[in-house]
Amino acid sequence: MKIYTKTGDKGETSLFGGTRVPKYNLRIEAYGTIDELNSYLGLIRDQKIDQHSTEILISIQNKLFTLGAMLATPPEKAILKSGKERLNINKVNSEAVLLLENEIDTMNETLPAMTHFVLPGGHTTVSFCHIARCICRKAERITTQLSVESEIDEQILIYLNRLSDYLFVLARKLTYDNNAQEIQWIPEKIK
Repeated sequence: MKIYTKTGDKGETSLFGGTRVPKYNLRIEAYGTIDELNSYLGLIRDQKIDQHSTEILISIQNKLFTLGAMLATPPEKAILKSGKERLNINKVNSEAVLLLENEIDTMNETLPAMTHFVLPGGHTTVSFCHIARCICRKAERITTQLSVESEIDEQILIYLNRLSDYLFVLARKLTYDNNAQEIQWIPEKIK
């Protein structure tokens, strides 16, 4: 497979189905931000974390590639002339969301109750989780904006919303796994 095609040298790229769009197109921005998120998840996996979290992150990374493919397929190109779906892959669905919810619940059972917002940081691995959480929220915002302009599968937004929650709870878990300090945000009162 040739890596460079030169077809994007003038600032355009192709969506699945062949539609050419500018590289600043909102659809490109949405799945590009998901790609950015996926890279940060790889960085988290590269840290010293427990095997179960590593396996869940690999599963999530695979789902993010699927989300990217779903977003790269405009609705008008989703069905081939033969009547078959262009994307012949398992889509992100409610089961994927349920996995995240179960993981969140399991991690929360071992964590102290949250009484305040917490400041990102305390350990490099935790900081990577917070960066990933922020990128996930950005991907969600961009995808929400795209959903106003074009039809997208609602499971994409649900998954991104739940994934940011998962990353927040994972950051808390990794704070405690690494014996790092969780610093609460306690706003100063007006005197």
